[in-house]
This record gives sequence, structure tokens and C-alpha cells, in this order.
Amino acid sequence: MTRPDPIRWLLFQYGVRLPARYRDWVLHDATCPTWLPRVLLRTLVQLAPAFAVVLVVLTRFDGGWGIALGALLLGVLVSLRLTLANAAESVDARLVRYGFPPGHGTALRKQADAAAHAEEEQRYRDKWQRPESP
Repeated sequence: MTRPDPIRWLLFQYGVRLPARYRDWVLHDATCPTWLPRVLLRTLVQLAPAFAVVLVVLTRFDGGWGIALGALLLGVLVSLRLTLANAAESVDARLVRYGFPPGHGTALRKQADAAAHAEEEQRYRDKWQRPESP
């Protein structure tokens, strides 16, 4: 799996399509256990320039850091909430752009979750199973 360099990673966060050699990394990015924090980070990276402009404008004209920071915090919270609501669909749509079938990322994550759940269940049973009395 080839990981993109920092410039390509940044461009990928803004929606630029990576070359085909990064296809496996894109699948990993969409299906690894940390896929959701990666989606949230993507949103923050995308919105950072806009938030910087808002911060400069609000502090320059209103002069109130409290209002500016409050507005930015509200903007961040709303953006992250909307991102969470659409995270799975967004990631699946990104995978379709790289040639994967629709719903592929969600299916792989569900499969991994089911396997992890089965392992946990087996460990629980092994730990709490009482020995049979003779």
C-alpha cells in the first residue's frame, strides 16, 4: 500500500482524486478502525481557511474575541455534526470514485465489526463459562 505524500494528502482532503497507485490506501483510509476520526479531520482541514477568514473579519470589525471564538466554536460544532450524520455515505461515495462498488466501505466495516464482536463474545464465554461438575 502506497501512502500519499503530505501535499497529495492535503489535496485529497480537498477532493482531488489521487493517482491509481493510491487506490489501496484510499480503501484503507475508508475502512480502518480510525475511519471516523479521519473523516472529522478531513472536515476540519477543509474548513480551516474559512474559519481563519471568519476569525480575522470578526475580530477586525467587531473587536470582540469572545464573539469571534464563540462563532467559530458554533461553526465547528455544526460542521462536525453534519459530517457525522453523512460520514458513511460520504466515504462510500469517495470509494465509488476510485472504482469500488457502492456500499463497499460500509460492508467491509460491518464485516470487521462482526468479526471483532465474535472474538469478544468468545472471550467472554471462555472467561465466564463454569466448569461442569462431575
